[in-house]
Amino acid sequence: MTSTALVDRRFLGELERPGQVFEHLTPNWFAAVMGTGIVANAAVSLPLQSGLLTAFATMIWVVAAVLLVAIATAFLVHWARHPYTARHYAADPVMSQFYGAVPMAILTVGAGAVHLGAPLLGSTIAVGIGSVLWAVGTVLGVATSIWVPFTMMTRTRQHEVRALPAWLMPVVPPMVSASTGAALLTHVPEGQARLAMLSTCYALFGLSLVLGMMTMAMIYSRLVHGGVPVAQSAPTVWITLGMIGQSITAANLLGAQAGLVFVGAMAPIALGFKIFGMIYGLAMGGFGAAMFVLAAAITVRTIRRGLPFALTWWSFTFPVGTCVTGMSALGVALGSAPIRGLADVLYVVLVIAWGIVATRTAHAAYIGRVFRPA
Repeated sequence: MTSTALVDRRFLGELERPGQVFEHLTPNWFAAVMGTGIVANAAVSLPLQSGLLTAFATMIWVVAAVLLVAIATAFLVHWARHPYTARHYAADPVMSQFYGAVPMAILTVGAGAVHLGAPLLGSTIAVGIGSVLWAVGTVLGVATSIWVPFTMMTRTRQHEVRALPAWLMPVVPPMVSASTGAALLTHVPEGQARLAMLSTCYALFGLSLVLGMMTMAMIYSRLVHGGVPVAQSAPTVWITLGMIGQSITAANLLGAQAGLVFVGAMAPIALGFKIFGMIYGLAMGGFGAAMFVLAAAITVRTIRRGLPFALTWWSFTFPVGTCVTGMSALGVALGSAPIRGLADVLYVVLVIAWGIVATRTAHAAYIGRVFRPA
């Protein structure tokens, strides 16, 4: 091994100066928070619970929360010190899509606070933090779902733009708000306030679903006619599963909580919402299975041809995590042991994928490789 290689492997050895850490900090760093947080949230959703699993999930949630604070702080420094570079990334037709990771990271950590934060922070503080993060993440998510497509529609084009799986990033956040909002319904006062919360969650579900399915159609067409993305971007194909899994999660969690709003003579409405979640979950689950196999096949093909590490590897985590929460919620709604078992299997896959990606990211960050310009 040469002396140059040894130098490169030192702390931030591949950077000319430590300050470069902030110079090219892109929004897709927030995908690391998403991918870490979903490991904790997915563990909570599993039918079989234990003290060990809860302890593991809590530890992972704390890591995700620390990552969110650290990356958000670094991102603000990036905008303050390098505004020209930051604006360039925000205007880039590909990188701008990953601004959707910001609200999803906030929502994921907020959901963890509601599910796991009480023993550490107390129930009132945990729910308060979760509620604030849900509100902030929802506002930002709705903004990205409108702002990013608007900029794409009005941008001056010098060449033809092809649909990419990353196009789903800015339109999925409202679906995450819909599913995580279900956990807050029990903490909302009964009556009109709770009805407004449920209605808002279903509206967010519809916003994201319609925009997401239109985008999915364009992505599928691009994959068929234009081929898979280049090796470094190939993992983003898994993002399509994020929309599928998250929508199944939202439909069934909201259906399960509808009984808190519609009671007495209006109970049949709650039953209707629950039935909708089950039918939707089964139908969308078939589509999800096809996309899972397709994404896996594309990944295997790309690995054989060479798959270099990049932050896009975090696409292997959050989408799979949404499949875990989706199958867990659907399995509980149907009382189906095989579907709940599938959720357990997918969770094992998720933890393995997260372990690999987190380790590679930590190493690349230590030597500074991931902080260099893309």
